[in-house]
Amino acid sequence: MMKDYFTRLFQYDLHANQLILKAIRSTGNPQQSILLFGHLLAAQQRWLARCEYSTAPEVEIFPKAETIPFEEVLADNHNRWITYLNTTDDDDFDKTITYKTTAGVEFSDKLVDMITQVTNHGTHHRAQIGQQLKLVGVERLPATDYIHFIRN
Repeated sequence: MMKDYFTRLFQYDLHANQLILKAIRSTGNPQQSILLFGHLLAAQQRWLARCEYSTAPEVEIFPKAETIPFEEVLADNHNRWITYLNTTDDDDFDKTITYKTTAGVEFSDKLVDMITQVTNHGTHHRAQIGQQLKLVGVERLPATDYIHFIRN
């Protein structure tokens, strides 16, 4: 049940990220939007590593530039998250995972909360990117609300 729920949220996340990335590309890749989108993708990678009990990826959590085409990273992140979710059972979502932040602070959180963080984090930064796109003249932002996704 939880696996299906989060798989659907990650399908939505991919869809919304593709829409916002298309909007970024159509405006000539404004710097602040690029930085925020890079952070969104890097954070997805870092949280997945925590969930998998693996070493954090060698990516900056706040990258200064697009070092690898975002389209590739976006697809890879999505595929890796779906693969990870396919290895879980409903009981796994209540397990506590201990990890360290980029500042070296240790935390212990339930898997369900960590995955919820990832999808909410994306929504937060897409909203910030939308604000930045408005500042560079975009008149109409893509419809990235979850409700628009499930209606299609």
